[in-house]
Amino acid sequence: MSSDFETYEQDFGTLTADITNKIGRIPKLAGEEKTQLVLNVDKQLEEVRELLEQMDLEVREIPIQSRGMYSSRLKSYKQEMEKLEKDFKRSRIAYSDEVRNELLGDDGGSSESQLIKLREERAHLLDNTERLERSSRRLEAGYQIAVETEQVGQEILTNLHSDREKIQRSRDRLRETDANLGKSSRILTSMLRR
Repeated sequence: MSSDFETYEQDFGTLTADITNKIGRIPKLAGEEKTQLVLNVDKQLEEVRELLEQMDLEVREIPIQSRGMYSSRLKSYKQEMEKLEKDFKRSRIAYSDEVRNELLGDDGGSSESQLIKLREERAHLLDNTERLERSSRRLEAGYQIAVETEQVGQEILTNLHSDREKIQRSRDRLRETDANLGKSSRILTSMLRR
């Protein structure tokens, strides 16, 4: 199983390196070329998400003694993925100096202040989006924990019901044995009298 995990790790490394390279190129492009590269990176990020899900499943199958090491590696990969997604979002709205000048013209002063204002607004929007995404992930994790807790509770109830039935059967056998012992005792007593 750990060999599958290591294969996923290699795939993760290759994909993330390629994505990082492409994210760096996005701000320098414009038009159709930029759109195509953004779609390509988006598709690769989805592949990375699927890889992380596979790695998560593999970690759950690893024996408990070794699981800690793999869990910490998976956690760092998830953090790397979050950073990649943030960088990708920023790169989609960022423009290189050439593209910026082409879009806004070269009249420096007023466009520069507008550009600063736009950057601040974009940064603010990105922060809000990231907060919303973090909240969504927390809610999703909370829901997952609730579902898992419900499943564990259901298993415990099933086990308790089974244990109750076993105790009832044992109690019935004990009463039966007690009655048989009483009967045997009376028979022995009557035999001794004779």
